[in-house]
Amino acid sequence: MPKLRRASDTHDDLMLLVPTGPLWRIDWDAIWPLWPELAALDTCPQGPIHHAEGDVGTHTRMVVEALVAEPYWRNLARDDQTYLFWAAVLHDIGKPAVTKHEEDGRISSRRHSRVGASIARQLLWHAGSPFAWREALCGIIAHHQLPFWLIERPDPTRMAIETSWRCRPDHLCLHAKADALGRVCADQDAILESVSLAAITFQEACCFDAPFAFANDESRVAYFDLPDRDPHYAAHADFTCTVTVMSGLPGSGKDTWIAQNRPYHPVVSLDLIRDELGVSATDNQGQVIQAAHERAREYLRKGTDFVWNATNVTRLNRSKVLRLLRDYGAKVEIVYVEVGPNKVHRQNRDRPDAVPDAVIDHLARKLEPPEMWEAHEVTIA
Repeated sequence: MPKLRRASDTHDDLMLLVPTGPLWRIDWDAIWPLWPELAALDTCPQGPIHHAEGDVGTHTRMVVEALVAEPYWRNLARDDQTYLFWAAVLHDIGKPAVTKHEEDGRISSRRHSRVGASIARQLLWHAGSPFAWREALCGIIAHHQLPFWLIERPDPTRMAIETSWRCRPDHLCLHAKADALGRVCADQDAILESVSLAAITFQEACCFDAPFAFANDESRVAYFDLPDRDPHYAAHADFTCTVTVMSGLPGSGKDTWIAQNRPYHPVVSLDLIRDELGVSATDNQGQVIQAAHERAREYLRKGTDFVWNATNVTRLNRSKVLRLLRDYGAKVEIVYVEVGPNKVHRQNRDRPDAVPDAVIDHLARKLEPPEMWEAHEVTIA
């Protein structure tokens, strides 16, 4: 039985647990002990209306078995099989953290998709899984309920286009079908019909098996910026300057990347501003952010290319920076730098401005790597 040993080989062990033909046997005795987060699913309750099969662990096993029995899944490329298999294993991993009993007796698990994607990202980061494989999996988890209700939204076509840049829609619908089959409920046929209609919506929006093809990068960025934007509009791309926005945990190697790739660019560095102002990484950062924005405005007014160097590990933090740059007409490229957990702690300790390990661990739990729709160009270094 494969066992998780070292960070360098755990991902390979995970791959060995993905079933293959001709038997397509799922080794639950090897899978379930991998992480305590899986064991917690067996004692997490679900509402009997949509989940009469019982606890989340029972549902998860049923979903995985339904996926593996699906001929379409069995004919996929091996990388696609593996990430969808583990997405199914981990798709409800966030439920124990958010499940609660409501006053009316119902059991709710609001936000479990987003929380689950974050937990899965942490588990697979520590397992040494490849970035693209891991993030494709997390995209499925974060949006796995969307096919159930896509057609009920006021503008399902727009949501389909946006979703196509966050995960692969045909794989999302395949997962949703397995999710519907892996449960006991009275409305299973209606759920499956909603999934089929969601697939048709993606197909009609021309984004069923690939991200929607915008006319250019500015058209894509503007579409996500503006709620009434025509997806087919070819936006004029005339930028005042180019700004490189760094993203990554402390110690991941952002400074090294800048030195090697943008050696002559001025840098707005939050670390340097903290040193100048005598503010530590654990203090209130309001004064630091204000100073950084003002320095950035000086470069933006002059039309000077520069680098914004900060952690920017959550979408909310990045969005504030990107909004400022967009308002000044800049072309924006995000560079995300990532290394494994052991290396990031080691490299952080070797820095003159090392932050406490607890700060890195806190940021890692909140980590949301940049997605391709967030800027004109996104580089994974």
